[in-house]
Amino acid sequence: MDKLDVVVIGAGVIGLAVARALALAGRDVMVLEKAHAIGTGVSSRNSEVIHAGLYYTPGSLKARLCVRGRELLYPFCATHGVQAKACGKLVVATDEAQLAGLTALQIKAQANGVPVQRLTGAEAMALEPALQCLAALHSPTTGIVDGHALMLALQADLEQAGGMVALDSAVVAGRVQPDGIVLQVQSTGQTGVEVLADAVVNAASLHAPAVARSIKGLNPACIPREFFAKGNYFSLQGRAPFSRLIYPAPQDAWLGVHLTLDLGGQARFGPDLEWLDATDADALDYRVDPRRADAFYAEVRRYWPGLPDGTLQPSHSGVRPKIHSAAQPAPDFRIDGPSSHGVPGLVNLFGLESPGLTSALAIGEYVEAMLIKNQSV
Repeated sequence: MDKLDVVVIGAGVIGLAVARALALAGRDVMVLEKAHAIGTGVSSRNSEVIHAGLYYTPGSLKARLCVRGRELLYPFCATHGVQAKACGKLVVATDEAQLAGLTALQIKAQANGVPVQRLTGAEAMALEPALQCLAALHSPTTGIVDGHALMLALQADLEQAGGMVALDSAVVAGRVQPDGIVLQVQSTGQTGVEVLADAVVNAASLHAPAVARSIKGLNPACIPREFFAKGNYFSLQGRAPFSRLIYPAPQDAWLGVHLTLDLGGQARFGPDLEWLDATDADALDYRVDPRRADAFYAEVRRYWPGLPDGTLQPSHSGVRPKIHSAAQPAPDFRIDGPSSHGVPGLVNLFGLESPGLTSALAIGEYVEAMLIKNQSV
């Protein structure tokens, strides 16, 4: 059995960013992806928003990696021909009860080093005349990106640095050995093969806890339970009278039904929050129930009262790779290396939901440093 240097499980935006960082650092990297193409899972079902870093607890991994990731992402897109636009965002308070939350968010953003400007309702509505609000925070560094083009650019860098992506290659089990980690890999219609690697990065997103549980020699107590929370999106018929993203003041771990724009200027609304009673990531229902539109109209009209009847249509949905239940507070990102679980060369990425896309390049840096540090110990 040939021995590989590094295997990354999962060719979503985070897996590709991690693999790219390791390849550029001189590691021999192979990405194993169970689907027939890159980026067909969580990475293909998000808002494609570049988050500034307003919402996350100062000092947390989410805050640090989002801010660093955003700082890396705009220059990366500019040098790699990936469309991205810092269109800005308004976080709006539509009633008196939300004003304190807006102030708290401003303090958190400033602690994270994120530029924001407090606006009166009149100032916000002067920027966006169709808007209705009492006050707002303006985040000028929030933006949008072509997520698929971003993943293609990451793959191109990876391959140019000598790495490779193996599609239709599902990791079905593994085991820890003294000389490395053995993974059992299954391709459609073919006999399974085993690969031995010095290091393995589990970036399987929705499947990450299940992949971790399949590795014999990893303490089960170090693996969180997965939970699935669906976010539905509705698109707008016709053009929206907004040039910036519009977010309601945040509610707990949910950012509310917000208005995002694609690079062509078309608007979509979402995601909402629908906790699923599901345990199998391969059996999730991604259909959008048209009946959910009534709740969308009610939420959106809090800040856009002029939303016309009959203009929202079901778009798409995504499922967040959560590691907490609806009754629990949202935890930080979990990037578990050998110091946390004791298995040399293994890094598990758990619960990397939003702002995962924004953070991807920074997560690549973080995992690269983690593996190189552990290698030198």
